[in-house]
Amino acid sequence: MKRQKWVKWLLVAVGVLLVLSAGALVFANAYIAKSKPVIEGEVAVPVLDEEVTVTRDEVGVPHIQAENDADLYRAQGYVQAQDRLFQMDLSRRQASGRLAEVIGEAAVDTDKYFRTFSLREAGEASWQGYGDEAKRVLEWYAQGVNAYIEEAKEGGRLSYEFALLGYEPESWTPVDSLAIGKFMAYDLGGNWNSLAVRHWALNEFPEAKARELFIRYPEEAPTILEANKQQPVNIAGAFDPALIPPEFNGSNNWVVSGDKTESGLPLLADDPHLGLSTPSIWYQMHLQSPEQNVSGVIFAGIPGIILGHNETIAWGVTNVGPDVQDLYIETPNPDNPTEFRYDGKWEQAEVRKEPIGVKDGETIDFEVLVTRHGPVVSPVLYDEEAPGAVFSMQWTALEPTLELQAVLNFNKAQNWEQFENALEDFQAPAQNFVFASTDGTIAYKANGRIPIRKQGDGQLPVPGDSSDYGWDGYVPFDELPRSVNPESGFIATANNQVVDDSYPHHITDFWAQPYRYERIAQVLKSSDKLTAQDMMELQMDQHNLYAAEFLEPMLAEVENVTDAHAELFGMLREWDQVDGADQAAPFVFHKWMRQLPHTLFEEQFPEDVYGMLSGKNHITDELLRRAFRGDEGAWVSEYGGTGKWLADSLDLALADIQEEQGSDPDDWAWGEYHQLTFPHPVAGASPILERFLNPGKVPVGGSNITVQAAAFNDDGDVDHGASWRFVADLSDLSKAYHIVGPGLSGHIKSDFFHNQVDKWAQGDFHETQITGDIDGATLTLSAE
Repeated sequence: MKRQKWVKWLLVAVGVLLVLSAGALVFANAYIAKSKPVIEGEVAVPVLDEEVTVTRDEVGVPHIQAENDADLYRAQGYVQAQDRLFQMDLSRRQASGRLAEVIGEAAVDTDKYFRTFSLREAGEASWQGYGDEAKRVLEWYAQGVNAYIEEAKEGGRLSYEFALLGYEPESWTPVDSLAIGKFMAYDLGGNWNSLAVRHWALNEFPEAKARELFIRYPEEAPTILEANKQQPVNIAGAFDPALIPPEFNGSNNWVVSGDKTESGLPLLADDPHLGLSTPSIWYQMHLQSPEQNVSGVIFAGIPGIILGHNETIAWGVTNVGPDVQDLYIETPNPDNPTEFRYDGKWEQAEVRKEPIGVKDGETIDFEVLVTRHGPVVSPVLYDEEAPGAVFSMQWTALEPTLELQAVLNFNKAQNWEQFENALEDFQAPAQNFVFASTDGTIAYKANGRIPIRKQGDGQLPVPGDSSDYGWDGYVPFDELPRSVNPESGFIATANNQVVDDSYPHHITDFWAQPYRYERIAQVLKSSDKLTAQDMMELQMDQHNLYAAEFLEPMLAEVENVTDAHAELFGMLREWDQVDGADQAAPFVFHKWMRQLPHTLFEEQFPEDVYGMLSGKNHITDELLRRAFRGDEGAWVSEYGGTGKWLADSLDLALADIQEEQGSDPDDWAWGEYHQLTFPHPVAGASPILERFLNPGKVPVGGSNITVQAAAFNDDGDVDHGASWRFVADLSDLSKAYHIVGPGLSGHIKSDFFHNQVDKWAQGDFHETQITGDIDGATLTLSAE
C-alpha cells in the first residue's frame, strides 16, 4: 500500500536513536543482535508433540519437516514469528484498528477507518463458520506463535522494534490470522472510492463532464442517477486517500499445456503485484508431513501455503477486481441519527461501541453504525454533525468467508477436481486461479463471491431506503468463468477483461488495460517448445504495448500545434518501445502519460477527492481514443483541444525531466529515475536508518504496463510490482523457481534480510526443492 500517515509514529519514535552516544549505539547494536533468529542447533518448543526440523536453505527459505500436521502448523507459527513477529503484530493491529495503542495519536484516524471497515468483526464471524479441522489448524498455528512470543519475552529476545515502542506483543489468537486475511481482501477488493467520486462528480459537474469520468455511463438506470443527484452525500473534506490500496493490485499468471512445451507437460507462472517493502508481504516456506508436501508463499500471520505447488499440482492467482463493494445512500432520522429510513419506516442501526486506546493519551470514544447494508462509512470521509444523507457499504468480505479452509485443501489436492472443489470456499477476494497438474490438465477459474444486483451495475451508490435495491445472492459457483484444457494450449490473465458481452452476469467495467495480457499471449503463441526458462524470461519482459497504441497519434497531434520538439520526436519514433533502464524514450513517454490526467482534472477537484479518483489514466486513455476518432468530448474541448492538452502536458513532463536529469536528452535514462526500492517503515526517520534498513536503490526497466511489473510513484521509486515470482515445470515438481524481494527475514542482522534485491532486478530465480536432502542451516525444535 501507499505510505500511510500513521507511519509517522515510527519516524518520531526512532528519532531517539539519533541522539544516542557512541557507547549506547554499541549497546543498541548488541541488543538488536540478541533478537536475531536462531537457525541452527536445538531449541525446546513445549507445545510440540514430536521433534521438528527446520532447514533454511541458501536464500533463507525454511523447510519444515514434521511427523504430523499439528506439529507442522505449530512449527510454521514459531518460524514465522522468529522472522516476522513485529510485522505480524502490526498487521493484526492495523486490520483491527488498534495501532494507536502502541503508536499514539498519529494512528487514531487510521484506527477509526479500519474499525469502520469492520475487518476484525468479519474475521470473528468467519471463525464461527469454519469447520473443526480448519479451527484446529488455526489453533495449532497460534500455539506455535505464542511459544515463540513466550520464549522471546523470557529471554529478552523480542525484536528491537518492540523495545523502541515500549510494548510487548499480546498472545496470538486464531482470529488475528483471519483478520489479516480480511485485510488482504481489503487490499485486493475495493471499488467504494470510485463510487463516491462518481457521486460527487454528478453533483459538481455538468452531466457531459461527469459522464466522461465513468468507465461506462449508466444511462439504463435513471432512478439511480436521480437518487445520486437528489441526495448528495458530503465527500470532500477529511479523507486521507493514502488509505486506499493502489489500483490494480493485480498480477500476471499463465499456464501452458504440454502441447506447447519442450517437456510435453504443463508450465505455470505467477507473479502477484503488490507493494514492495522491507520485509516482504510474502513469506516463502516448504511444509512437509506424512499428510502433505507443499511449497510456496503465505502472508506472515497465516498458516498454510496460499500460492505454490505440491508434488502433483501447481497454482497461482491474479486479481479479478470485481465490483464487490456497493455504497448505499442512507437517510438518517433527524430525531435519531442511529435510525435510517427503509421501505417507509425508521429502522434502528446497530451501534457498535469502539473505544480507541491511545498511547500516552486518553481513550477516545468512537461508534460504528451498521445498517442492514453494512457499516456507515461517511464519518471517515467527512466530519459533519448532522448530515442529510450518508453512505453505508456492503462488501463481500464483511460476511463470514472460509478462505483458509480453501487454502488447506489446496495444499493437499492432487488433481483439478479436488482443487476446484476446494475453490468453493475461497470467497473473498475474488481471484483468477490458474492450475496445472502432472496428469497434463491445465485449468482456470475466476473464483469468489460476485454479487447479483437487483438494480444497477455497481457504478454508482444506490438508494438505501428501498428494498428495490441491494443484492440478490451471488453468481452461482458453477456459472463463474472457467476453462479447462482449451484448444489454444494456454490460459493467461493479467487483470484484463476475462469475459465478453455474452457472459450473463456483471463482474466489473474497471478491468486493467490489456497490454500485459497481450504481450504474454504474443509470446505464448510464438512457440510450441516452451521451457521454464522461457517463462522466467517472460516475467522479466519489458515490451511496452501501451506506447504501441498511443505514441504515434499523440506525436502527430502535438506536431499540429507546435514544431518545438522535432529532435525529441525523432528520438521517440526511433525507440524500440521497450522500457529499458538505459533509454531516454520510456522516461519521456511515461512522464507524459502520467501528466495527462493532472493537466486535465487536478485543478477542478478537491485534493482528497482527486486522490480518491481511481483509474485516472483509464479515463484519459479513453478520452484520447475518442479524440483520435474525431470526438474530443467535454473535458478536452473545454481545455482547448487535444493538441493543446497533449502539448501542455508534454511541456510539464519535460520540465520535470530536465529538473531531474538536465536539458540534454542524450543524458536522460529511465533507470536513473525509475529505481527499485523496498522501503522499511522506520527508514524515513533519518539518513542513518535509511542506510541500514533500506537496500540501496537499483535502476530497473519495465513499468506499470509491462509484463515485468514495476510501478512507480511520483519520485520514480519502484514501490509496487512483482512481490513474488514463481515458475513451476510440471515435468519435475520436486522443485520450482522463485524470487521474493527483498528477502525472507524481517531482521536487520539476518543474512536473508535483503539478499534478493539484485535477484529481483535481474530476474535471478532460486530453485526451491521439496524432495531429497535440503542443504542449509538446520534448527531442531524439540518437544521438551
